[in-house]
Amino acid sequence: MKSEETIVEDDKMSKLIIGLILDGIGMATSAITIFGDLGDIIWAPIAAFIMTRMYKGRVGKAASILTFIEEILPITDIIPSFTLTWIYTYFFQKK
Repeated sequence: MKSEETIVEDDKMSKLIIGLILDGIGMATSAITIFGDLGDIIWAPIAAFIMTRMYKGRVGKAASILTFIEEILPITDIIPSFTLTWIYTYFFQKK
């Protein structure tokens, strides 16, 4: 049986890996010129929804709003919002 510390560490790494993949998807929509704008319109609400599911409470709500704005605006797709939220949650947020 896994200890609580191991489970928390597994969750932490899972969120990082998932966040990196989701940031990659967000950046990929800008790589394809014709698909980019349409991709951003589709991806922005999906990314915001996923963010609220990954991070609960105030952090999740604020991050989802910022993620939506970041994904919907042109040129801002290079900002890794999921990774930045992970860094904030596990290194800067007061417990």
